[in-house]
Amino acid sequence: MTAPSTFGLSREARNLHFLLTNLVEEVPGIQSVAVVSSDGLLLLSSDSERNAEAREPSRGRGKGPRGSSADLATIVSGIGSLTVGTAKLMDFGPVKHTMVAMDDGSLFVMAISDGSLLGVHGSADCDMSVVAYHMALFVGRAGHVLTPELRSELRQSLENESGSTR
Repeated sequence: MTAPSTFGLSREARNLHFLLTNLVEEVPGIQSVAVVSSDGLLLLSSDSERNAEAREPSRGRGKGPRGSSADLATIVSGIGSLTVGTAKLMDFGPVKHTMVAMDDGSLFVMAISDGSLLGVHGSADCDMSVVAYHMALFVGRAGHVLTPELRSELRQSLENESGSTR
């Protein structure tokens, strides 16, 4: 993972970048992480250098989603929306987390705050309980600081970053 530049960001935004970097570096098997706003926009990513790649036509499929974090954000947003609708139909209360286990990997989605979501793409050999535990730690630390102002700042920094890579 290449750490995105945090120059010029607020203390809260730098702290979220730090928490995300720690999540990826400390938990074996995590391949990609995305923080998504309630309206489906990518706010924070573990592999920001690949965000521009998601806007280009596919030149073949590697492991994981093309463009990784940008596609992960789309998947996380869709799964989040689907599970919220399911919870409403079943009248069981709000969704806390969702896990999809596949032959070659896992996808974890956890609610952060007011509709924002944390999505993690893990390898097949990741320890799902360890990933879920560290995601819960991230959510606990990040949820109270993810204000509308901070979401706007994070979104703007991603747009500025992608504008400079074109």
